[in-house]
Amino acid sequence: MSNESDGDLIFKALAHRRRREILDLLKDAPRTTGMLCEAFTDMDRCTVMQHLKVLEEANLVIARKDGRERWNHLNSLPIKQIHDRWISAYAGHALSILDRLKNDLES
Repeated sequence: MSNESDGDLIFKALAHRRRREILDLLKDAPRTTGMLCEAFTDMDRCTVMQHLKVLEEANLVIARKDGRERWNHLNSLPIKQIHDRWISAYAGHALSILDRLKNDLES
């Protein structure tokens, strides 16, 4: 991540359940905006596009135009950067605590 505001945008984008669901769909393969709208029948096209805009601003989705279609691709690099910056460091600490607890219980 280049700065803290990038991280804020990523966390904001990931905070909403629907945006995480969109990313889950894009994990399997790129999809057109129309395909995403069909997958979320309870949301209108405008709402899906608003969620895509937030994901694009966080650099989690990269959109490419191909004729009249707009293909949305997952960019997983920002998620990896979040993992490297936050999750892996805390996971290592948590594992060391669990390892000490295990040793204490076995003693």
